[in-house]
Amino acid sequence: MEFQIHEIHFHVLPMRTRFPFKYGIASLSALPHLFVSVTLSVDGKTAQGLASEGLAPKWFTKDPTTSCEQDLAEMLAVVQNASRIAENAAMQPIRYFPWWQALYQEQARWAGVKQIPSLLANLGVSLMERAVLDALCKVAQTPLHRWLTSDAPGIDLGKIHEELRGIQAADVLTSSPADQVAVRHTVGLGDPLRARDIPAEERLDDGLPQGLDESIRTYGLRYFKIKVCGQKEVDLPRLRQITAVLVEECPQGFKATLDGNEQFQVLAAFREFYDALSADPSLAPLFQNLLFIEQPLHRAHALADDVEEAIAGWKDGPGIIIDEADSSVKDLPRALSLGYSGTSHKNCKGILKGITNAALIQTRAASASRPLILSGEDLANVGPVALLQDLAMMATLGISHVERNGHHYFRGLSMYSPEVQQAVLAAHPGLYDAHAKGFPTLAIQAGQLDIRSINAAPFGCGIELNLESLTPLNTWIKQGGMAAL
Repeated sequence: MEFQIHEIHFHVLPMRTRFPFKYGIASLSALPHLFVSVTLSVDGKTAQGLASEGLAPKWFTKDPTTSCEQDLAEMLAVVQNASRIAENAAMQPIRYFPWWQALYQEQARWAGVKQIPSLLANLGVSLMERAVLDALCKVAQTPLHRWLTSDAPGIDLGKIHEELRGIQAADVLTSSPADQVAVRHTVGLGDPLRARDIPAEERLDDGLPQGLDESIRTYGLRYFKIKVCGQKEVDLPRLRQITAVLVEECPQGFKATLDGNEQFQVLAAFREFYDALSADPSLAPLFQNLLFIEQPLHRAHALADDVEEAIAGWKDGPGIIIDEADSSVKDLPRALSLGYSGTSHKNCKGILKGITNAALIQTRAASASRPLILSGEDLANVGPVALLQDLAMMATLGISHVERNGHHYFRGLSMYSPEVQQAVLAAHPGLYDAHAKGFPTLAIQAGQLDIRSINAAPFGCGIELNLESLTPLNTWIKQGGMAAL
C-alpha cells in the first residue's frame, strides 16, 4: 500500500482542567489541544487522517528557566517541521515504513542542528505517524491491529535494530486485542485524597468525582499510579494518607506504581529514599502491591555509565523503567543493558518506536535477570482522537492496564460541540456514557474500559470530526495563543 500526502493542516481547541494537575515541576490548568489533519491518496482513493495531542508544558523539555509560551512555541516548531518532512517524503508513492524512516531520520538531523531534545523532536514524528495511520486504515477499511500486522506497512524491524532482524510486527503485536483494559488512575502531587477534606471554596460541582476516595467508589478502580516529589518529609505523610485510602476503599486489593518524576540525580539517592519509605510499617500494603517504579532519575543522568553498577548492586530492588529518558529508538537498548526493567509506551513518543520497543523487550526477556516491562502511560489524553488512538495502540501492544488521567482532569468531552458529543456517544456506546449533566464521559466500570468499539474502528476514533468547528492554528496564535488561555 503506497500513498502520497497532499495536504497537512493544524487546528486548535483550547482546554481547561477541572482542577490543577501537578506533575514534576509543572502544575497544569490549561493547554491547547492540537489537531493534525493529513489528506493522502492511495491508488486514486483519497482519505483524511487525524491525530491530536494536548501540548502540555514541562514534560517534553523539563526546563524550569523557560516560560510556557516558549515551551509551546518550541513544540509547535517541531510539529510543523515534521509536517514539512512528512509531506516531502510522500510526494511520490511510498510505503509506510520507508516513509517513517525518512521522516524519523530527517527530523533527528534537524533536531541535532537546532539542539532540540529527541523526546520533543519525536512528538512531531509521532503526530505525523498517527495521522497517516488513521488515513491508511480508513482507506483499507481495516482496524489498526490488523493493518499493522499485515504486509501493507512494510515494517522491517531489523532496519531499526540488527538484533530484531527476521522478527515481524505480527510476532510482537497481538492478533486479537482484548475487549477491556484496566484503568490505572493517576494520583497527582496536588490531587485531593478524601472528599471530606476538600475546602468548600475548592469543591467542584460538575458531576464528576474529585477526591481519590470518590473516584475509587465511582469507577471501581483497582490500579493506581502515584506521583512523588522526591522529598521524604513531603512524600512520606502523603503516601501514608494515600495508602490508607487505598486500603479502605479497595477491600478486594489493589496494584500501584510510583512515578519518580525525574527527581533524583543518582540512583544511590533514590535507593535511600525508597528504603526509607518501604521501611515504614504503614506503607507495607503499598509496597507489597507495587508493580514498578517509573523514571526516578533525571533524564540527563538516567542512562549514565554508573547506573549499571548501581542497579546491579541493588539485588532486592524494584523493577525500574524509563519514561522521559526514552527519547529515541536508541534509548531502550541502552537502558536494558544498564539493568532497567523496561520502558513506557505513549503515543506521543511514537508508534513504530513503541512496536520496536515491544520487540526488544520480547527478544531480551528470556535472558533478563528480572521480568521486563512495557507499561502504558498517559499525558492527560482526552478523546475523541488522542485518547482513543492511544487505547487502540495499547490494545495492539497487548498492555492490560494503562495509566489514564484525562477523564479525571478534564470534564469529559464537554469542551466539544453538541454534534461531536453525540457522534462519540453513537460510535462508542460502551466506552462513553452520557452524564446526567449532558456531556459524554468515560464509562469506567469495575475499573475497566470497554474498548471493543475502538478495536473495530480504523484507528480508534471512528467518527468524522468537523474541523470547521475548531480554530486554525495560525488564527489561534494571532488571537493570543497561550496567553489567551
